[in-house]
Amino acid sequence: MTAPRTGNDARPRLIDFWHDLPREGKLLLSIVVIQFLGTGLVLPFHIVYLAEVRDFGYANAGLLIALQPLVGLVAAGPGGSLIDRLGPRTVMATALGCLVVGGVVIASASTLPVAALGLGLNGLAFGIEWPAAQSLVASVVPSRIRHRYFGINFALLNLGIGLGGIVGGLFVDVERVITFQVIYLADAVSYLPAIVLLLGPLRHVGGRVVAATADDGTPAARVGYLDVLRRPGVASVMALGFLASFVGYSQLNAGMQAFAREVGEVSTRGLGLAFAANTAVIVLLQLVVLQRIEGRRRTRVIAVMGVVWAASWLLLGATGLVPGTAAATVLLAACASVFALGETLMQPTLPALVNDLATDDTRGKFNALSSISFQSAAIISPPIAGFLVGHGLGTAYVAVLVVGSLALGLAAVGHLEKRIDPRVNGIVADEPTPAPGDADAAPTLPASGIV
Repeated sequence: MTAPRTGNDARPRLIDFWHDLPREGKLLLSIVVIQFLGTGLVLPFHIVYLAEVRDFGYANAGLLIALQPLVGLVAAGPGGSLIDRLGPRTVMATALGCLVVGGVVIASASTLPVAALGLGLNGLAFGIEWPAAQSLVASVVPSRIRHRYFGINFALLNLGIGLGGIVGGLFVDVERVITFQVIYLADAVSYLPAIVLLLGPLRHVGGRVVAATADDGTPAARVGYLDVLRRPGVASVMALGFLASFVGYSQLNAGMQAFAREVGEVSTRGLGLAFAANTAVIVLLQLVVLQRIEGRRRTRVIAVMGVVWAASWLLLGATGLVPGTAAATVLLAACASVFALGETLMQPTLPALVNDLATDDTRGKFNALSSISFQSAAIISPPIAGFLVGHGLGTAYVAVLVVGSLALGLAAVGHLEKRIDPRVNGIVADEPTPAPGDADAAPTLPASGIV
């Protein structure tokens, strides 16, 4: 008779995760779909709204859209320090407030300066909201189930974006500016439930972190970004994040579309089909993948992700062999679907690596560095992709992505794995359930509790 599986060999069930998740984590997950439903409403239509509906032209619209990640990149560093000083909840609530205001401003943006103000507010908010959100999650979700939280959050996020995109596509009309104003206002409203949670039921978590003290009881020296980067494995994790962004998300959002249109001659409808397939695979497979990677070394999961992404880019390259045909559209949808499988491997691993490396008093800086690594790649990737595709170097473009994806996997196993503690890498020996007060236990709330 086969012995029952225990510890790392046991496949976790969703109901087990939900049972182990603190109430604060359940509340955070409860509003993910709502928040990203608003994101999905506007995400596919930024360029259309600015260039065609507001008549700013594509050149100005491109500059306006580039303003958002640039502001976010500049804001991430100071934002990380604020998170460590004020706590992630306060910073996150402020960022969400900026997103509400930004959405209202963009909805009324009849001139370039007003549009720039709205997108700048959004960029500022996104630059600090992402590391604040990751830090808040890490402060309320125990380390042993944190990777599952990040994975399920990613599936819900994509579900919201997918539903929002469908609704937005059916609702907007380029001949009626009011339809675009409505979706931008709806996007602004979608952040309000999260703000209510942070100011109400979650007001007792994610607060100021007690400053570390030296052995003699005096306040320890303030930890800066260079101090963080000098810690074992940190620079390697951030470099891995940069490479993952460069060969991954940045290409999905820009380079893949350029190659598909210019080389594969895929229609805009075909592009929409590819993104729908991408979202569907994430929503359907994320929970399955979470079960399969439980107890595996996170670096090895990233290595598999690199191989999967390399395969997806080969499928993209194949669209150039049958340009302008239905086969090219099918290959592009296959590319986006295989890429989505890689996404389901990455989302539970990289954020968990970052937050398990961090300490409570430096978590904001860790997540800010992670955000900077991703956004830096997002800024430089589109010009590189545009240059290669625009100069007839599509084969070289695909080769760069395939080699880069494989290099990502090799770096994870051959370099990072040797520099981080096995516990950080997701390997935890069988041990009793942590008692209250243990490092891995759910956070203890004040006597007043959550109301």
